[in-house]
Amino acid sequence: MKSPLFSRMWYYFRTGWSTYFALISGSVNTLTVTYYLVIEKVPSLGMIFPTFLIYVVIACSIGIPTLVFVGYLHFKRIGVFTAESRVNYEGNPFARRTLINSELTLDINLKLLNLLLNNQKNENLDPEKIKEIENLRKNLEDLVLKRQMDKKVDMKFMKDLNL
Repeated sequence: MKSPLFSRMWYYFRTGWSTYFALISGSVNTLTVTYYLVIEKVPSLGMIFPTFLIYVVIACSIGIPTLVFVGYLHFKRIGVFTAESRVNYEGNPFARRTLINSELTLDINLKLLNLLLNNQKNENLDPEKIKEIENLRKNLEDLVLKRQMDKKVDMKFMKDLNL
């Protein structure tokens, strides 16, 4: 089902605003306000930054590498990005369904490979393995029959898998 045109345009607008425009205007605003309200009023700072252009160059040469490092920490060293990703999966039924489907596909493929290896070794399935396969098939069938994007079946299944 396609989203209405207005909803798509609203989403694109918000993304453009928050990702690009707000970043640029916020940066220009911060540099301008800090220079003209703080640095111009404090004589000792005015000696370090005699012009707005020098202030911008120095602030950017310090600020950009610092912010790149903070961004690196956000993604690689502290658990914030992992938590954000989990919240996004929980809130987005399409992403959640993709994650669950990939987990189920891996599980089924692993069981199929084991069955194939047992078959190649001429090993018979014991009743416990047959029961396990029957349970897996039943669980998958139940999941497929109950699933709808607007229901919480996928969310419960994701929590049961400890994802």
